[in-house]
Amino acid sequence: MTDAIEDIEIELLLEAVYQHYHYDFRDYARASLKRRLLHARKQLGYDSISALQADVLHDRTMLPRLLNFLTVQVSEMFRDPSYFRALREKVIPHLRTYASLKVWVAGCSNGEELYSLSILFREEGLAHMTLFYATDINPQALKAAETGVYSLDQIRLFTENHQKSGGLTSLSDYYTADYGRAVFDKSLRNQVVFSDHSLVTDAVFGEMHLISCRNVLIYFNRDLQNRAVGLFRDSLARRGFLGLGSKESLRFTQHADAFEEFVPSEKIYQRALG
Repeated sequence: MTDAIEDIEIELLLEAVYQHYHYDFRDYARASLKRRLLHARKQLGYDSISALQADVLHDRTMLPRLLNFLTVQVSEMFRDPSYFRALREKVIPHLRTYASLKVWVAGCSNGEELYSLSILFREEGLAHMTLFYATDINPQALKAAETGVYSLDQIRLFTENHQKSGGLTSLSDYYTADYGRAVFDKSLRNQVVFSDHSLVTDAVFGEMHLISCRNVLIYFNRDLQNRAVGLFRDSLARRGFLGLGSKESLRFTQHADAFEEFVPSEKIYQRALG
C-alpha cells in the first residue's frame, strides 16, 4: 500500500470519528498522529486503516480502544521537578494573595500531574481553598485519574521527583501500598472536579488562577495550538498563570502578546494586563 493511499485512509478515519463521535483529531500534528494510528492498526490486528475505520463506525466498543492510541497517556508524578519547584517558589507566593483558588489541569491523562499539584498545594497550606479541575478527552484516562492507583514500580521515580521539586513531606504520607499498587489518599481529590473536556471543540473554563497544560500542545498543529492558547487566555483570571511543557512555547502563537514570561526556563507564563 502506498503512503498516498494510507494518508487518504487516515483522513477518512479522522473525519469519520469526528462526524460520528464528535472527537476531533483532524488538526493534530499529522506525523505523530500517523505513527500512532499505524501502531493502533497493528496492535488491534487490522490489515488496513480502512478496515479499522469500519469497525470503529459500527462497533462503539472500538472507540475507547482507539482513543488509548490517539491520546498520549505517558506521564509521571512531579515530572520535570524544576517546574514544580518554580511553582512552589515563584507562583505560590502570588496565589497566597487570593481568598480562593481555581486550578485547571488540562489534558490530565491518568492523573499524575493532578496529584502532584494537589500534594504541592497541601504542603503549601493552600489545598483547603483550592478547587481543581482535571480534564481529558479520554474517558478511560479520567477513570484512572479518579482512582489514583499507580504501580509500585513507579513510586521510586515519583518519590525522587517529589524530593527534587522541594517537597516538604514524604510522598509515602499520601499513599498506601496494596498488592503491588500505590493507592493515593482519597482526600487528595476531595477538591477535584473530573470532567470530559476537549481543547479542540469545547468552551472556556472561567476564572482560573493557574492552568497547567504540559506536553499537550506539541501534538497539535499551529491552528489548534492557537485555539487552545486562546482558550487558556480567556479562562485565566486577571494575572493568572499558565504552565506548559519543556518543549512548548507561546512564542509563535497568535496570542503570545496576551502573556508575559514569568519563569522562562520552566515555560511558566502570566496573563498580561489589558
